[in-house]
Amino acid sequence: MPIALSLPLLAQLAPNARSSCREGAANAQPVLDRHGITQSKLRLAHFLAQIMHESGALTLQQENLNYSAPRLPVVWPSRFQPRGPLDPAAFANNPEKLANEVYGGRMGNTRPGDGFKYRGRGLMQLTGRSSYQEATRILRGFSADAPDFEADPDLVFSAAWALPIAAAEWESKGCNPLADEDQITKVTQRINGGQIGIAARRDWLLRVKALLKI
Repeated sequence: MPIALSLPLLAQLAPNARSSCREGAANAQPVLDRHGITQSKLRLAHFLAQIMHESGALTLQQENLNYSAPRLPVVWPSRFQPRGPLDPAAFANNPEKLANEVYGGRMGNTRPGDGFKYRGRGLMQLTGRSSYQEATRILRGFSADAPDFEADPDLVFSAAWALPIAAAEWESKGCNPLADEDQITKVTQRINGGQIGIAARRDWLLRVKALLKI
C-alpha cells in the first residue's frame, strides 16, 4: 500500500514554502504513486531530502547564479582561476553571463543565450535545453495537456507542473532502486551529476527519516 504524503510533515520540513509549492503538494499523492516514490518510506525520504535541498526547502524557483568572485572557483574549480582559465571577477554577480559561460555548448544548449534561458529551475533544478525537451516528452506520456517546457521554461516551477516534472525525472534517472539501498551518494550523483551539497543532503535525509519514523 502506498505511503501517504502528509501535508503537516511537509509543513514541518518547509514552513516557508512558496504558495505554488503548497498548492502542488495538495495534489501530490497520485503523482508520487505513479512514479513509485511512495512504495516505501525510504524512497519517499530520499526523494523529499533531494527536493528540499535543491529547492531551498521549497522556497527557490530557479537557480541562484549570483555568485561572488571568491565563490566561483569553489563551485566550478576547473573553470575559474586559480585552477581554471577564467577570471572570477569577470563573472561575479552577473548571473546571465555566468550561466551562458558554464552551461553554454552542453546539455543541449547550442544557441546564444541558452545557458541562461535553460538554467536550473523547479524542485530538481532542471538544467539544459535537452532536459527541458525530455521533461516535455515524458510528461506528455502521462498528460496530453502537458505544455512545451522548452518553449516556456518558467512553467517548470509552476504549481501544476513542478512536482510532476521532479517525480518523472526521479524515476527516469533510476533513483528508486538507489533509494531502496539507502545510497544517498548514488542518488545525489544521478540528480546533481556530482556530490555538490552532499553534507546538506545527508542532513535533510536524517531529518526526513526521523519524521517518517524510519
